[in-house]
Amino acid sequence: MAPKRCPETPKPPDVAVLPQSKSLRSPQETEPEAKKLRALGPVSSRKCESCYLLAELSSLQTPPRSNSIIKDLYQHKLGKATWPSLQQSLQKSFLHSLASFRVFQRAAPFDRRTTSLVWHPTHPTTLAVGSKGGDIMIWNFGIKDKPIFIKGIGAGGSITGLKFNHLNPNQFFASSMEGTTRLQDFKGNILRVYTSSNSCKVWFCSLDVSAKSQVVVTGDNMGRVILLNTDGKELWNLRMHKKKVAHLALNPCCDWLLATASIDQTVKIWDLRQIKGKTSFLYSLPHKHPVNAACFSPDGARLLTTDQNNEIRIYSASQWDRPLNLISHPHRHFQHLTPIKATWHPRYNLIVVGRYPDPNLQNCVPYELRTIDVFDGSSGRMMCQLYDPGYSGIISLNEFNPMGDTLASAMGYHILIWSQEEPRS
Repeated sequence: MAPKRCPETPKPPDVAVLPQSKSLRSPQETEPEAKKLRALGPVSSRKCESCYLLAELSSLQTPPRSNSIIKDLYQHKLGKATWPSLQQSLQKSFLHSLASFRVFQRAAPFDRRTTSLVWHPTHPTTLAVGSKGGDIMIWNFGIKDKPIFIKGIGAGGSITGLKFNHLNPNQFFASSMEGTTRLQDFKGNILRVYTSSNSCKVWFCSLDVSAKSQVVVTGDNMGRVILLNTDGKELWNLRMHKKKVAHLALNPCCDWLLATASIDQTVKIWDLRQIKGKTSFLYSLPHKHPVNAACFSPDGARLLTTDQNNEIRIYSASQWDRPLNLISHPHRHFQHLTPIKATWHPRYNLIVVGRYPDPNLQNCVPYELRTIDVFDGSSGRMMCQLYDPGYSGIISLNEFNPMGDTLASAMGYHILIWSQEEPRS
């Protein structure tokens, strides 16, 4: 059903940014629809089932700390070690550090669940977060200043996509169910409206931006994709899918290559230089279920897709039309849950995704934890699981910052910041 666009009564923003407390229980949900997904609270040592699960979690093997990184760097400098072997050594060291990642900061600024988040490209402690009510928070958790809060329209204003403007660090692009794709500054001023549906029956579900080619691309709930230049001139407007375009992404290395994911159960790859109509795609990748996301790896050589049930796929540029790996993983769709999307680590060949245990799957165990799972991008093997007993809800969105040393997660109303726990003196 199309969202209503009636604005809510203005409410002063309650931006609560709190440090992690060891004794803090799971935050209590306040929205009726979210109560169905309430976190279970901290794991109690008195429950044998939970103890068993935590023991299983801690026993998950992660690569041992490499003691030869300095040696590998020296060998690489001498030309005796290849770059792939050095990269693998660095990745093993990073995976070892993940075992000590903990939630050290959180924010709960919204009265509706978080729907979108993105890291600033040059400030490693700054991110933008959007909510189902259209609110946007610009949060630099590295300083004590109050986050920037931009009030949305309320019901029907859900933020579906966010991207910072690489040409101006104080601006960002946003797509929303309000029916617009726009450019705004940190004060909330709308600088340019790229698309406007002027109808409550049509809204925009995703966006991406290329600073190099200076183009903005956005998709709507009717299967249409619109390409514009950053000055606002529309280059083309075509219906590329039969149903909603849930996500789209430009290749970071070849920004003329576009991937679109739809709930029509397909992902399509397009050459923006050769698009003439809905049949001019390079590849069509059929899936068993509707698809939440399709994103290219940082090197542009692989494509990661997340469906709405229990499958993550990895495709390679060497053969786009055939998946390199299929990963069985529970993340089923639920109406009042922000769709779960798997993402790449910015520096290593790793995939991060939130787990939504499904009792209907054969490999589901009783009282399975709602972890953040990390997979190897080549083998599809589980490498690590992150879990904090104080935050045991379903974590829909996970993004590492550009440095790759800090993770931001969206759990219901809450934004969680994970980082390596500092060793005690």
